[in-house]
Amino acid sequence: MPRLLVVDDEESICFSMSEYFSLQGYKVDTACEMEEAEKLLGATNYKVVIQDLRLTMTNNQDGLAMIRLIRERDPQTRIVILTAYGSAEIEDEARRCGADAFLRKPKPLSQVAQVVQGLIEAPPKHAPRPA
Repeated sequence: MPRLLVVDDEESICFSMSEYFSLQGYKVDTACEMEEAEKLLGATNYKVVIQDLRLTMTNNQDGLAMIRLIRERDPQTRIVILTAYGSAEIEDEARRCGADAFLRKPKPLSQVAQVVQGLIEAPPKHAPRPA
């Protein structure tokens, strides 16, 4: 059973994603703030992290820092950004930090699930290359 982590400061989004993905057979953890997400990431290996870029009302830096943190801890973890504040520049920056997919809110959960499933089935692009 694949493990997912949903990180979003909107509790309703965490709840709906948790319910939806649990029904799809995933084990789902949620975090509404970066500190909580860091603790979960330190204790559990996740197949996919679905995260908002704006984890506080300040800016996108929290989300970008979170991508870098996930990449450092486990390069195999797939990262899906789901944000309402995306611009081409922000998307480029998120991908440079290591995001695998970038989706704009609102997005139907079925479409998010398709992206997640596709990432789980595809080989990680951040995996170390064999020598």
